[in-house]
Amino acid sequence: MSSLLFYAILLLFANAASLAKAKIHYHDFVIQATPVKRLCNTHSTITVNGQFPGPTLEVNNGDTLAVKVVNRAQYNVTIHWHGVRQMRTAWADGPEFITQCPIRPGGSYTYRFTIQGQEGTLWWHAHSSWLRATVYGALVIHPKEGTAYPFPKPKRQTPILLGEWWDANPIDVVRQATRTGAAPNASDAYTINGQPGDLYKCSNQDTTIVHVDSGETNLLRVINAGLNQQLFFSVANHKFTVVGADASYVKPFTTSVLMLGPGQTTDVLITANQPPARYYMAARAYASAQGAPFDNTTTTAILEYKAAPCPAKGVKINPAFPSLPAFNDTATATAFTSSFRSATKVEVPTEIDEDLFFTVGLGLNNCPAGASSSSCQGPNGTRFTASMNNVSFVLPSNFSLLQAHHQGIPGVFSTDFPSSPPVKFDYTGNVSRSLWQPISATKVYKLSYGARVQIVLQGTSIVTAENHPIHLHGYDFYILAEGFGNFNPQTDTSKFNLVDPPLRNTASVPVNGWSVIRFVADNPGIWLMHCHLDVHITWGLAMSFLVENGVTELEAVEEPPVDLPVC
Repeated sequence: MSSLLFYAILLLFANAASLAKAKIHYHDFVIQATPVKRLCNTHSTITVNGQFPGPTLEVNNGDTLAVKVVNRAQYNVTIHWHGVRQMRTAWADGPEFITQCPIRPGGSYTYRFTIQGQEGTLWWHAHSSWLRATVYGALVIHPKEGTAYPFPKPKRQTPILLGEWWDANPIDVVRQATRTGAAPNASDAYTINGQPGDLYKCSNQDTTIVHVDSGETNLLRVINAGLNQQLFFSVANHKFTVVGADASYVKPFTTSVLMLGPGQTTDVLITANQPPARYYMAARAYASAQGAPFDNTTTTAILEYKAAPCPAKGVKINPAFPSLPAFNDTATATAFTSSFRSATKVEVPTEIDEDLFFTVGLGLNNCPAGASSSSCQGPNGTRFTASMNNVSFVLPSNFSLLQAHHQGIPGVFSTDFPSSPPVKFDYTGNVSRSLWQPISATKVYKLSYGARVQIVLQGTSIVTAENHPIHLHGYDFYILAEGFGNFNPQTDTSKFNLVDPPLRNTASVPVNGWSVIRFVADNPGIWLMHCHLDVHITWGLAMSFLVENGVTELEAVEEPPVDLPVC
């Protein structure tokens, strides 16, 4: 008995010691308009603390964040902590009208949450209209105090935030598209850490420079913070060793090019093993939608060896330029995304309680009766839309979904989101025009606490097929397989990786293809699942899961914070 007591006390002390090491990090985010000059023009840009991109937050696995957001801008705002599990803290997740009402101009709200079991790179961004075009930053999660990376510790670490820049106010861009029903204007530049780089006008004075020493191995934390575009990324004459993605470690693999959909992060080791010089790192579009206009420019930064020789006076030596894949190089994109494996064998749910099949794609709404032609400037006088399982998601406007669920407010949403498409069709073939117009509604799908869930995410060719980065809030999921054409349960299940599939929060559903994901519904709350191309979420390519509370208090959503914004 005495030895049992001794071990119990020892365990208590061990737990107390690990809790004592976990820290609470306090931050203030002031959302404000700041003059930012890019491409020769100065814009009144919405920023955090006057910084663009916003501040990088650094924590250890197990730490807690308390971020007070004060809104001094003229727009409503929320902040989403992209990829953070938010166990029981759904009120801190951030998507506007899903888990909270927006922080009004002049208002404030403190996001409090703990990082549990995640290590690597995540990020934070506005989740209200198109504010995330400029309101974003990195969230770096170091290993727990006293533990190490599963790879040699890098000499230095650099966040690489890939972004998109409009030579306009992004809110005006989306409002014009909503007014006209047409596709929004493409961006005017891509950026690396907020700077377009040498290939754009008025930009080469401020190109981002990443310094390295010969022989050292560094960690680049690459984040696609772009609004509407998957991006290829490469560094001239250097290879990457991929070691993590979406704050999960992966089996290391070597590649010379990365492809990230908006929302995705990739941690790579890069060794400075080339002759000391300056080398371009560059990113440009992976544009999979045939015929759709896109920003075809290229952003650059410079990897500069400290021992790089200085050019003679008056002589300009251009850095070496990487070879990037063609804009429509789906083969390279697929080879990259299908290279991911979890670092070790993982426990994938094999018994399935909820077997779901969701179509994801675009649509066209007929011009509403009595509407002027100026509001129907989509193809052939229509308005662009998008849907999952033929439901185009409508955000509520008077309550958040979580608030309505928590308080039992009727009429805000219904729980009849379909578990499969209401009409079966040749999803990636020539789709009948009668299926191009979805219904608009605020529907959620209910999951019991602990349910084991499989979702087939099936792309469609309606209007145009393209790669969709599908992000699920509040969860990581295993990606078992992906493929092209229509998912075939008879033959495609044999392709499932049930041993070491990668754990992600955002899945790139291939153009005219499918991805299969699995997770256990162990986090109660209301969780948005949407395409992370903001143009598509604007059109309704989203749905939400309502995960019910379990039995105990530790299986229930915490009570809402006292300062939760009211609508």
